[in-house]
Amino acid sequence: MPPHATGRRRTHRLVAGGVPLAVIGALAAGGPAVGAGDGTTRVVRTATLDDIPLGAFSNALLPGTVGNDRGVDLGGIGSDIYPGGHTGEFWTVTDRGPNGQVKVDGTKRRTFPVPGFDPAIVKIRVSGNTVRVLDAIPVTTASGKPVTGLSNQEGRDEAPYSYDARTALQYNPNGLDTEGIVRAADGSFWLVDEYGPSLVHVSARGEVLTRYVPKGLGLTGTDYPVVEALPSVLRHRKTNRGFEGLAQLPGGDLVMAVQSPLSLPDTDAGEASRTTRLLRFSPKKKAVIAEYAYRFDPVNVVDPSEDDTSELKISSVVAVGGNWLLVEERTDKAARLHTVRLDRAANILGGPWDDDTTSPSLEQLEDPAASGVPVLTKKLVVDLGTVAGVPGKIEGIARVDHETLALINDNDFGMTDGEGAFDARGRLVDSGVETSVIYVRLPHGI
Repeated sequence: MPPHATGRRRTHRLVAGGVPLAVIGALAAGGPAVGAGDGTTRVVRTATLDDIPLGAFSNALLPGTVGNDRGVDLGGIGSDIYPGGHTGEFWTVTDRGPNGQVKVDGTKRRTFPVPGFDPAIVKIRVSGNTVRVLDAIPVTTASGKPVTGLSNQEGRDEAPYSYDARTALQYNPNGLDTEGIVRAADGSFWLVDEYGPSLVHVSARGEVLTRYVPKGLGLTGTDYPVVEALPSVLRHRKTNRGFEGLAQLPGGDLVMAVQSPLSLPDTDAGEASRTTRLLRFSPKKKAVIAEYAYRFDPVNVVDPSEDDTSELKISSVVAVGGNWLLVEERTDKAARLHTVRLDRAANILGGPWDDDTTSPSLEQLEDPAASGVPVLTKKLVVDLGTVAGVPGKIEGIARVDHETLALINDNDFGMTDGEGAFDARGRLVDSGVETSVIYVRLPHGI
């Protein structure tokens, strides 16, 4: 087991001198506490983020960005969670904002009901049974404009539409679907993005300093530097399944997880595969220095109610000492946590599996280890699906101490898919799913 383990523009954070925290704090109240367990691993605390209107939140950061929030509250901060330096405090990050799918003439369209929403880094405090917003930093371009969460490239990303899927919206090359967060020693942040997929370096004030994307992506028109530094094979990422997990190793290296197997050589191969990839990036060298093959458990092992292999995802990776990682395998209803060691001998970077003409591809191999691929060895820590009180769609995990993990769920801003997501007035029909931080005690530690 593993051992115990600056920006240039003025910030618009929710602090004195900007918008007082009381403006946001007055909108939030406490939620119900939940305590349960299975007698072994158990939930010891549940805290809930109460209702904060999304328009008020967004316009406090970047005035005038949201004209109509359609009744949506702040949510989606469960994309990831990272220790904030003080007891009960964490950094979180939203995803691209409220979004869903509506079928029109037999084809699903991606909707952005609040297209002016800008992804934000949100600092929270767990206080009793309530999650309180302490601070928020909008993610912006070099000139201080919102990056937005809109799709980047026509023909590669899903076309963006209005809430009712009837009006096409413009693509935005600056848009980010942020999913993972760590904070560097200098106060800057590293984020990962689903679109590119991308690794994004952000200043302490939220300005995108550099976006690292796969070689050959050809992303142009951005208002920040873009560097093609990632393996070109990542351009085969499944739609909406780019990078999701991000970890910071003790020495400063970053590890990014591709959420699902690559669509290599085609969509069918990716949907059927149980092999995805982790990449190790050196901020000092500004380059990927290692790549690893990671093998999912069968889908019905991760989630006994599911038989569709394409539902398998990695949503969180957490450094737990040395070269050890905690990796979350999940579906939307269940999750299992494993430890893996990033063994130097398991590095596949630059080999045949990074060549998209290799046949069969890594993703097509029925048994990669038997074919000579050094697949990472993993050890099960906990099956969260057996722990009472753990909600679905856990996307962020932080290590609180040797025995305790903090989990956070993605509530999708209270949205559901389909025409019923909004009423006749264009107001959200809320799903009732709240954003919660759940503390889980592990009897054997990690």
